Amino acid sequence: MRILHTMLRVGDLQRSIDFYTQVLGMKLLRTTERPEQKYSLAFVGYGTNPDHAEIELTYNHGVSAYELGTAFGHMALGVPDVYAACDRIRAAGGNITREPGPVKGGSTVIAFVTDPDGYKIELIERQNEAD
Repeated sequence: MRILHTMLRVGDLQRSIDFYTQVLGMKLLRTTERPEQKYSLAFVGYGTNPDHAEIELTYNHGVSAYELGTAFGHMALGVPDVYAACDRIRAAGGNITREPGPVKGGSTVIAFVTDPDGYKIELIERQNEAD
């Protein structure tokens, strides 16, 4: 397994892109618009997956600010088979909070696990990942 990205909710997507690219020297790697689901994404980082972890900046349309405690979204891990990973996690006593299946608005297979403190960890199916 490996860390793929960390998601942060932001109140102004362009302001955040400018900060991460201009202040921290990251590159804008890609963007995604999901108007029907009412969110926009920008991925920034010093390199791209799988060689480098990325930061996913998520703008939920119409939301301009978050309480600091809700700013963190989730960490992501690449796994070769999300269904098998969930079976192993369950067998070890882990809590699957979103069953494996395609992401809303797309075809990538994902699942979510919650750690003992309530933090979310996304499992993303990547056929070339080692266990």
